[in-house]
Amino acid sequence: MPLSRGQVAGPTVAFVLKGYPRLSEAFIAQEIHALENRGLDILIVSLRHPTDDRQHPVHDEIRAPILYLPEYPKHERARVVAAWRKIRKRPGYARAKAQWKSDYRREPSLPRLNAFPQAVVLAAEAPVALRQLHAHYLHTPASVTWYAALILDLPWTCSAHARDIWTAPDWDKRQKLAALEWLVTCTGHGCSHLQDLCDFPRKVDLVYHGLDFARFPVPEQRRADRDGTDAGDPVVLLSVGRAVQKKGYHFLLKALAELRGDLHWRFRHIGYGPILAELQHQALELGIADRIDWLGAMSHDQVIEHYRQADLFVLANCVAEDGDMDGLPNVMMEAQSQKLACISTTLSGIPELIVDGETGLLVAPENPAALSAAVSRLCREPQLRTRLSSNGFERLHLLFSHQDGIDLLADKFGLSPEPRRNNA
Repeated sequence: MPLSRGQVAGPTVAFVLKGYPRLSEAFIAQEIHALENRGLDILIVSLRHPTDDRQHPVHDEIRAPILYLPEYPKHERARVVAAWRKIRKRPGYARAKAQWKSDYRREPSLPRLNAFPQAVVLAAEAPVALRQLHAHYLHTPASVTWYAALILDLPWTCSAHARDIWTAPDWDKRQKLAALEWLVTCTGHGCSHLQDLCDFPRKVDLVYHGLDFARFPVPEQRRADRDGTDAGDPVVLLSVGRAVQKKGYHFLLKALAELRGDLHWRFRHIGYGPILAELQHQALELGIADRIDWLGAMSHDQVIEHYRQADLFVLANCVAEDGDMDGLPNVMMEAQSQKLACISTTLSGIPELIVDGETGLLVAPENPAALSAAVSRLCREPQLRTRLSSNGFERLHLLFSHQDGIDLLADKFGLSPEPRRNNA
C-alpha cells in the first residue's frame, strides 16, 4: 500500500515515475520487480496518483513502498511549505532553485513550474538511507529527480524511453546528460540520438526492455490457416495500443478501407485513449465500422488470449504532430511471443525487432496504400504468416529476453550478477 508522509524509511534508490501504477507502463513495473529480486531496495516515487481502473499482475508482486508527490502543489500548500522549511538551508537548495529558475525561463510550462516544489517535497520526505535517484523518462520526471538530487547532493541516473526523447528540447537533454551519472534507453535509434547530444557518449547505453517470457507462455494450439475466402471465418487482425496519434490508427483504418471486397477480415483493437471516439467515427465514415471490435482496456490474461485468437498483428506507428513517436513497442514483442505474425512501420526502433520479409513486414509510416497491400498479402497467405511468426518467435527469444536487460541494469546499480530468490 502507498505510504503516508513520514513513514518512508529504508530504501536506498528512489525510482521517480510520472505515474504509478500504469497499465501502459507494465514494462517499468517488471523492471522494478526484477531488480527487487536481485536485492535492490527501491522507493517508488510517483508524480501522479493512479487513474487506470485495472493493473498488471506484476504490480501486485512489487514490495517497494510508494511516495506520491503533490501532483498539483498549489493544492497541497501546507505539505510543500513544511518540506521547504525542512530543506531550505541545505547547501544544495540554492543550486537547485537557480537551476530550476534558469530552466523555467527557457521553458515556462506548468510541468516545469510544478517540478521544483515536487522536488522539494521529494528531498524533504526521502529516506535517510537514500543513496541514488533514478528517473524513468527524461522530461518531467528527470527534472524533478535532478532538482532533488541537487538539494540532497546525491547522484542521479535515468531510463529514457520514447516521448521524452523526441519531444524534449535539445538544450534540456544536453544539460541533463551532463549532470547525470548514466542513462539507459531502449532502442538503438534513441541511443544514437542521445549519444550525439552528450559530451561523454559512453554515459548512454542501449538496454532493451525485452520480454519476461515466463509471463507469456508459448501457445499450444496451431493457428487455423484462414485466407480470407470464407465470409463465415474471416481473418482476424489485432492491434493493441493506446488511441493516440503516434500509433497511426488513422492510417490503419484507411488501409483497411482499401482492402478488396472479396477479402473477409475482422479487426479488433485493445486499448483506450483520447482519440478513441474520433477513430470510431472515422471507421463509420469509411464504411468499415461493422468489421471492427473496439474492446477497450483488458487484463493481461485477456490480451494474451486475443493474441492467440488472432491471425495477424498490425501497428501503424507514425510521428505525431508534436514530434512524439514510439521507440520499440512492447506489444509487438508480446505478439511475437505468441507466434503471431506482425506488420508495422520502419519508424524508430521497430526495425531493430522486425526484419522486413524475415520476421514480419514493414512499410513506410503514413502510407495507407503500402500498409493495405501488406495486410492483404498476409491475410491471403497463411503459410507466409506461419514462416514470419516462427522466425519472429526465434529471434525474439534470441535477442530480446527481459533477463538480459536486467543483467545489464543490475550491473549498473552495483548488484550481484547472480539473481537472488524471492522468498516473499
